[in-house]
Amino acid sequence: MPSEVREQLVLRFGVLFPHLNERQQRLALAAEARLLGHGGVRAVARAAGVSETTVRKGVFELEGGEDPLPDGRVRRDGGGRKNAEELDPLLVPALLALVEPDERGDPMSPLRWTTKSLRSLAGALTRQGHAASAPTVGRLLRENGFSLQANAKVLEGAQHPDRDAQFRYINDQVKEYQGDGEPVVSVDTKKKEVVGEFKNAGRQWRPAGEPVRVDVHDFPGDALGKALPYGIYDLAAGTGWVNVGTDHDTAAFAVESIHRWWNGQGRLDYPQARRLLITADAGGSNGYRTRAWKTELAAFSARTGLAVTVCHMPPGTSKWNKVEHRLFSAITMNWRGRPLNSHEVVVQSIAATTTGTGLTVHAELDTGTYPIGVKVSDAELNAVPVTGHAFHGEWNYTVHPYSAGPAGPTGPAAPGTAAVFDRGTLSHPALTGMTRTALTELTETLTADWQTLQKQDPATRRDGSERRRAPGGGRKAKLDLADRVLATVLQQNLALPPTVLAHLFTVSKDTIRHTTSEIRRLMNQHAHTPRPPAAHLNTLAGLLLHATAHDTTLTTETKPTR
Repeated sequence: MPSEVREQLVLRFGVLFPHLNERQQRLALAAEARLLGHGGVRAVARAAGVSETTVRKGVFELEGGEDPLPDGRVRRDGGGRKNAEELDPLLVPALLALVEPDERGDPMSPLRWTTKSLRSLAGALTRQGHAASAPTVGRLLRENGFSLQANAKVLEGAQHPDRDAQFRYINDQVKEYQGDGEPVVSVDTKKKEVVGEFKNAGRQWRPAGEPVRVDVHDFPGDALGKALPYGIYDLAAGTGWVNVGTDHDTAAFAVESIHRWWNGQGRLDYPQARRLLITADAGGSNGYRTRAWKTELAAFSARTGLAVTVCHMPPGTSKWNKVEHRLFSAITMNWRGRPLNSHEVVVQSIAATTTGTGLTVHAELDTGTYPIGVKVSDAELNAVPVTGHAFHGEWNYTVHPYSAGPAGPTGPAAPGTAAVFDRGTLSHPALTGMTRTALTELTETLTADWQTLQKQDPATRRDGSERRRAPGGGRKAKLDLADRVLATVLQQNLALPPTVLAHLFTVSKDTIRHTTSEIRRLMNQHAHTPRPPAAHLNTLAGLLLHATAHDTTLTTETKPTR
């Protein structure tokens, strides 16, 4: 075929084919081949870049005068290239073995520790002898119910059995306080922000090609400081108050933030308030195990005259705290894509945060210092007037603005004597949860077994090891059986910690732990099952408040020292 004719065919096909479907292209090729006569099929196939079989099929269709296919189809049923999974029945199982979760898939899979992109999957299948392209892999995955998935942050670890009950308890407390017109706030510390010319996640509208330029590296040493936003969200008013610290996230900083909110806004919004309800996480600077949190709250309560009730979220459920998704999330959205290059930018960005539901936020900078490592002694903790609620008093408790009386025996004792709490007042039914007669009967029931326990072979310890002292040696016991039973009953009914019981009975915490463990074992032998605690009193001042609330006063007496 002359080159001029070939060039004309190439030009003609290039102009027409983009506008023709597959069947129309075959017919056009066939028409050109018939015009060229002998050798036309080969010449047209080479000019169009298709196979001679395609041209011959078009010639047969043209000469046979076949009717157009129905519904605009260009191929007959079963026509065209077969799908990869039809040509290779083992392709889909091999693909699923690669993308199944690691615990169910092939442990020797080459993709176990690498990204599972379409191209990587196609390469792995090809190496296994299952030729497939990346688009084919994508189609097969979608047909088998797969899609691109990001990690879902839903695993919360082991759930406490009373998790839901605690949520319901918090909800009931919130309703009660709001019904009485008392303030209810949700508090927490937002993620620490490093101040400097660093990248901040998110995007904002800017002129094309003019992004905000930030440092390539975000080394902490290049930072201008740090910002610790502590948020207080008023559930009823829908307003936020954020205290931006620059030092450390400590309990003192957390309570100072609450104090600033109260002085700046809370007391104005709730002039008649006598109580304050705080919902907080279980850990961090405002965690329920943090001693300094309670002592700082006691100081705040004394300054403001408010009885402060705290309800902690169950462990592992901090994301359900209202301040997280009603305040902090809005702040993050507001400053997205904006480098936090100064404390002024942090404060102003927080203060400018609003939402369609009417959220307003006040923000201020706190340049105070809050040292870490501050220790709270047992005596300081015992002086905190805190009473735990009957339901999970470790999570739900009230700090009162006053103390019911002295935190222990006062005044110097005479030589040879010691001031101790009167056992008669300690055995009050409001404290023990049982009548004095029942307490006496319980002591008498345990007497025989306890005496037997004391008469065990003195040559060995109770744990089987050899004694280091001769029989009769060592310090004499300070507590008789009645004292031991009373201490155990108080612990069971009021959930008193060993530090408080040690103060009440003027012994060491280790003595209390050993004593209560011994008496509980004897109680179990006699099938004595205590009732659930009537309260959770973590401090001596809280015990005094509880006693006063039940019309009893703990008094002291002097006893000769042994």
